[in-house]
Amino acid sequence: MLEKYRNKLISFFQIIIFLYALILIFLYFYQRNLLYHPKENNYFGDQLLVNIEKVKIKTDDNIELLGWFHKKDLQKNKTILFFHGNAGSLENRIHKLNHFKKMDVNFLIIAWRGFSGNKGKPSEKGLYEDGRSGLNWLIKKGVKEENIVIYGESLGTGVATHLSQNKNFAGVILETPFTSMVDAAKIFYPYVPVSLLLKDKFDNKSKIKNINIPVLIMHGEVDQIVPFFMGKKIYEIANEPKYSYFTKNDNHMMEYDENLVEALNSFLKSLN
Repeated sequence: MLEKYRNKLISFFQIIIFLYALILIFLYFYQRNLLYHPKENNYFGDQLLVNIEKVKIKTDDNIELLGWFHKKDLQKNKTILFFHGNAGSLENRIHKLNHFKKMDVNFLIIAWRGFSGNKGKPSEKGLYEDGRSGLNWLIKKGVKEENIVIYGESLGTGVATHLSQNKNFAGVILETPFTSMVDAAKIFYPYVPVSLLLKDKFDNKSKIKNINIPVLIMHGEVDQIVPFFMGKKIYEIANEPKYSYFTKNDNHMMEYDENLVEALNSFLKSLN
């Protein structure tokens, strides 16, 4: 009787281990589908109020990226290089871009590979290449490095911190930044060895230490995707000069209200 019970118990644990292994295999091969959501649409019907030129930016690995370029004065004004998050198209950022109309800035926003009709599949390495390509495109346009402001939104903060290390950009803006993708994944998958399985790690907390230009961190305390403590941690370990815009009620999609726009505008003016 005891032997029969023990055999059943062993069989039960073997099934559990087998199912757990299947889950790990699934997560390993499907993880980028869980991280990148190019077809997700968060906003509908926003009208673009700022003039833009649609441009094509070619990467070193021969992918053409769609970009929106707004030019006021490339010599006089700072130029924002905008890296968007892990979901949606450029149209989903119209409500943000419209506010740049009243600011003395130029901007270039690029769509990642696999997003907004671009070819290719997103990955950490690929997004770094996309970001560098956008940067090189601006420099070829005559924009000086010290006149560029790198803006990262959510996942885009991983590219922003990576490219801003040991650079002389005018400044960096990080909206809802995470400490690392490993840290973020552990919250959603606490029983999975994400440190071993995760392909795209985007280690912001290590790279922010290598940034020695003005930084603005923006984050809402009720963010349910990237916990507020991560943005606060990034601010704490960032080098001076650093600034924060923390709110009590904003979720992951921060409200681009009068207060946020004023904080953004004040930061940009301080760079002149």
